[in-house]
This record gives sequence, structure tokens and C-alpha cells, in this order.
Amino acid sequence: MMLFKLILKNIFRARLRSLLTIIGLVIAVIAFGLLRTVVDAWYAGSDMASANRLVTRNSISLTFTLPTYYTERIRAVDGVTQISASNWFAGIYLEPKNFFPQFAVTVPVFFDLYPEFLLPPEQMQAMLRDRTGCIIGRALADSYGWKIGDKIPLQGTIYPGTWEFTVRGIFDARDDTTVTRQMYFHWDYLNERVKQSFPRAADRAGVFVVGIKDGQRAAELSAAIDNEFKNSIAETLTETEKAFQLGFVAQSEAIVGAIRIVSFVVIIIILAVVANTMAMTVRERISEYATLKALGFGPGFVVALIFGESLCLTLLGGLLGIALSFPVIATFKSLIGTIFPVFRLSQETLCWQLGAVIFVGVLAAILPAIRSARIRIVDGLRHVA
Repeated sequence: MMLFKLILKNIFRARLRSLLTIIGLVIAVIAFGLLRTVVDAWYAGSDMASANRLVTRNSISLTFTLPTYYTERIRAVDGVTQISASNWFAGIYLEPKNFFPQFAVTVPVFFDLYPEFLLPPEQMQAMLRDRTGCIIGRALADSYGWKIGDKIPLQGTIYPGTWEFTVRGIFDARDDTTVTRQMYFHWDYLNERVKQSFPRAADRAGVFVVGIKDGQRAAELSAAIDNEFKNSIAETLTETEKAFQLGFVAQSEAIVGAIRIVSFVVIIIILAVVANTMAMTVRERISEYATLKALGFGPGFVVALIFGESLCLTLLGGLLGIALSFPVIATFKSLIGTIFPVFRLSQETLCWQLGAVIFVGVLAAILPAIRSARIRIVDGLRHVA
């Protein structure tokens, strides 16, 4: 108890220095948490990937489509359970800044492939009865205040013209890894419009989402599907859904890597600040530590005093920084809109923040503690003069 009281009193003996150190810690912890959250958001799409889903696309590039008659041949591969066509739409809602993913898919097969999308059966039935209907995620609906029955006008970019959809369903997430900021509508409706305007572009899909029985056979089934179309006019590349999503992340891997590095540089900088604070503190109190030794307190007590002060100082600033990370990240999320489908402070990031704080507190105290433990009583007392 006496040790704890001494630690608390010592922390704020140099109030300005301690206050500035704590502020530095708060800023560093918030910055670290924000940067790590950006990295997590980058990988959010791959985190929701299932081992029982494959994605088949044109082997050349995603910009090249596949004929829809491939559907039956893929479905005939042993181990395949379901298949849905999927086309990226890229429509503009009111103005370009209102970006959100839109896909034309095979309904209801697509939603059978994604059980993590929780949609009431009556809403699915309403969707099946409406050719121009669409289903949107809860987060997307909340962003724009949409509800069942609302009209969503989109200006086509890949598929020119004005398109109007009616909200027939709003799906919820099964857990916090499920993205709900996207919109889905009937692939048949898209194909009908394309046939009228651009007949040559009809009956084609951007990708096929393939459901399989056994995720452990993913590599085998991927090879089997691709062998079906070997040496054809449109060869395929089939990969797991996770690998497909990570392919997009790989395009910006350098940026993600840079953000990771910067997040750890922040910790190194604050380590230097706290280490300097502790070094100055110990240098000022050499005579006090010598006096404690003269009164019978051993080197272990002095070491505990220094480590305790360093840890309490960093924990005070660190915990305050962690607490403030939540509103800061929420504010940042509101400012970036729908750029990241999932943007939240994860438990892993919280552990990183807390671990970094403890690491800084311990490391910053090591050298000052060693110096204080080794100093002789006579030399320490002489330091007063």
C-alpha cells in the first residue's frame, strides 16, 4: 500500500511534464487504433468469406465476362451444390460521392449461398414477385434512411440509362463480420434491359458464385471447373471466395503495408517520449533513492517504484486513449461514408493498444531502474551537492 501511495504521488510531482506525456500517450494510442482499424477495414470483405464458396471468373481479367451457358457445366461438376451469376453494376445514386456496391444476382439462389444474410421469408417472396425489386443491407438502409417500398433511382455507368429499383427486402448481419452496405437486384432484369440496348453483351456474367459441399475440396473443385473450359474462347479462373477478395486487397498492398509500418512508428515515437520522461524523473530523484537505501529499503523496492510509476503513467494515458478511440473512430466512420463497409474498433486492436501501452511502460523503465538500483548510497547522496 505504501508503495502504491508513493507511486501515485510521484506521478504528478512534475505536473506539466506528466500532463504532456499523458497527452502524447493519448494521441499515440488513438492514432495507433485508428490506423489498425483502417487496415482491418481493408480486409473486411475477406473476413466474411466462406470456405464453401468459390468464385469463377474470366482467366484474363474481371473486365472480361463469361457466357451464362457455363452455368450448367459448372453445376454438373461433382461436389458443386449451387451457382449464381453476379454482375457488378456501378450505378450512381444522385451524385458520384454516394458510392455503394450494387450487384445483379440470381435470386433467390444467391441468398441461399449467403446464409449470413438474414432476410425474412416474406421479404424474399416480395422480391420474387417484383422484377425491378432490390434487396439492401441494413447498414446501407440506415445510411440513406431507406425502408421497404422506397424507390432507388440509379444512373447507369457500365449499363447506361436510368434504372429505378424498389426496396423489397432489408437483410441483417448474422454477426459483426458480415458486410451489410450493398444492394442486390435481379440478374434477369439486367439481362433483359441489356438485350434491348446491347444484344451482344447479353447472356453474360461477370463472375459465378459457386457453392460446394466440402470446403476442404476447394482446390480440387476449382481445378475441375477450370478444366471444363480449358482451351475454350473464355477460359476460367476459379478460386476460393477469400482468395478472390484478397486479390482486390493485393492491388493496394503497398498502401496497407505503409499504414501498418506507420502505426508501429507511432508506438516507437511515444516510447522515446516516455523513456525521456522516466530518465529525467530518475535523474532528479537520485538522492531520494539513495536515502531510501540508507533507510533500509533494498534495490528491489527502488526498481518497483520506478516500474510502477512508468506503468501507471502509461496506463493512465493509454486507457484514456483507448476510451477516446471509440468516439474518434465513430466520427471518422461518419466522415468517410460508405468507403469502408465495416469500420469498427476490433477486440484484436484493443488488445494491441493495451499491449503496446504496457510494453512502452515496461521498456521505458528498464534503463532508469537499472541505473537507480546500481547507484551507491554515498554517490546518490553526493548527487544533492
